[in-house]
Amino acid sequence: MADAPLFDTLTIIGPGLIGSSILRRARQTGTLARHLIAADCSPDVLKRVKELDIADEVTDSLTEAAAKSDAVILCIPTGAIRPVAEMILPHMKPGSLLSDVASVRSTLGPDIRALLPEGVSYVPAHPMAGTEYSGPDAGFATLFEDRWTLLVPPEGISPDAISMMENFWQRCGSRTRQMTDHYHDQVCAIVSHLPHLLAFTICDTADRLSTDLRSDVLEYAASGFRDFTRIAASDPIMWRDIFLTNKDTLLATFRRFEKEAHLMVEAIQNEDAEAITERIKRGRRIRQTLIENRQA
Repeated sequence: MADAPLFDTLTIIGPGLIGSSILRRARQTGTLARHLIAADCSPDVLKRVKELDIADEVTDSLTEAAAKSDAVILCIPTGAIRPVAEMILPHMKPGSLLSDVASVRSTLGPDIRALLPEGVSYVPAHPMAGTEYSGPDAGFATLFEDRWTLLVPPEGISPDAISMMENFWQRCGSRTRQMTDHYHDQVCAIVSHLPHLLAFTICDTADRLSTDLRSDVLEYAASGFRDFTRIAASDPIMWRDIFLTNKDTLLATFRRFEKEAHLMVEAIQNEDAEAITERIKRGRRIRQTLIENRQA
């Protein structure tokens, strides 16, 4: 017998890549929620969600959607999480659950926990899955399949609520793990935030070349430039918020990278073939580990 839906009514605020993928998964499996609401302030986004038929109801009233939901997941840029949570929490009913998918935890956990009405739980989770695309059309039901979702519940949250969200993400296809805010941000700084910073910067460097050279770089870009800069097509508002919110950890990670990059440059300058080869081998070992962990 198929599992009964975890929630009666689930609201996704921000049905972009992550949000619309959750909605598609819910539609496909029928095990996440009986009734699906997509809420957004953009009429164009809501119109497209309706055309795609990935929600039972669409609305631009975030508070009304929250008031009739058993669970609300904020799939919006990091900088918007706190103000939107502050807006909707007074309207959420006892026994309901608030979550978000922000990729920087920072002080979000303690800050939002302090705003919780009686009986409302807050269990944020960060799915380590995505593409460079955004909007309702970007989502797909298998986005989270065999990917990690990191649960980062603040102190004092009900174990039952945490278990509920863990179950939710496992039904989305994810592997799950719990961790603290600070450790989460350290992990994400190296596996996600720094790579995006470098990709954006390399593309910016290419854009500032002389006209002829820029044209030929883009015309003849081989797999290295093409593959490394794929993520530079990501949403600029989302990544602006991530960089600013995780500033201290990201800058510390960048300084470590900068030191290692300088050592590689030094080895090339000194024609130290052994040091160059060893660094390349270490990079290959990391890549092989990703493949073995099913993350490549």
